[in-house]
Amino acid sequence: MSFSYYGELCTKVYDLTKKIGQSFGGDIEFYQEKLKNCQGRILEAMVGSGRVIIPLLEAGLNVDGVDYSTEMLASCSQRCEERGLKPILYQSDLRELSLPYKYEAIIIPAGSLLLIENREDSIQVLKKLYEHLETGGRLILDLFLPDDNPHVGSFEGTSTFNVSNGDIITMEGKLVEVDFLNQYKVSYLKYEKWRKGKLIQTELQRFALRWYGVEEFKLVLEKIGFSEVVISADFIEGKQPTNSKQQIVYEAVKKNKY
Repeated sequence: MSFSYYGELCTKVYDLTKKIGQSFGGDIEFYQEKLKNCQGRILEAMVGSGRVIIPLLEAGLNVDGVDYSTEMLASCSQRCEERGLKPILYQSDLRELSLPYKYEAIIIPAGSLLLIENREDSIQVLKKLYEHLETGGRLILDLFLPDDNPHVGSFEGTSTFNVSNGDIITMEGKLVEVDFLNQYKVSYLKYEKWRKGKLIQTELQRFALRWYGVEEFKLVLEKIGFSEVVISADFIEGKQPTNSKQQIVYEAVKKNKY
C-alpha cells in the first residue's frame, strides 16, 4: 500500500479531533488577540480543515488560507460554506508559494511547520512566507518539542472514532524512525474504516515530525531576514519558556526598507 498525504480518512479524523474553534492551550484566543487590529489581509498557512481560520473570519478578519492537501481544503471550504463564509483558499506547495497578495500577517498555528520533514524545505517555506509579507508585516507561529525518550518500534496507541453515519474509523500509530542528531522522527499511521463489522477502506500515512531548539529557530528566522523576534511560552506573551512541555510561540517582523 502506498502512503497517502492527509487523505480522506485522515481528514475525517482531523475534523473529529480538531473541531472548529476548539482551542488548544489558548491558541485561538492568542491569535485573535494578536490579529484583532489588522486592517489588511491575513494568511493562515497550512490551514487544514478550518479549526482556526473560521473563528478568525467570524471575528471580522480578512483571512485567506493555503494548504497542500486537497482533502483538507475541501473540508475547510465546506465548513466555511455552512457558516456563510467565503474565504479565498489556495492549494499550493508552500515551497513554491506564489499568491497574488502581500499580507499584513501570516500565521501557522498548531506546530504545523514541524510537519515539514526536511530542514531545507522548512527554510524555503519560511523564505516564501517572508516574500509574501508586507514590509513591517508579522509572521506568528507556534512550535513544540517531541515527547521524551521515544523508542523505535513502540506503538503510539490506537484510537477509535465514531462517524455520524454509524461507520467507525480506527487509527493506529507506530514509531519507525528517530534521529536525535538531525532532530526528526517518523511514525506510520494506519487508518481503517469499518461498516457493520466489515473493513471497507484503509489508508497508511507516513507522519514525520522535525523539531527545533528554541534559540535555533530564532536564528533561522533572523538569517532569513526577520527582525524583532519575540519568543513566548504557552500563548502568554512575554512568558519565557522554562521546560520542554511548553508550546513555544514566535512573532517576527519583516524588516522595514531603508
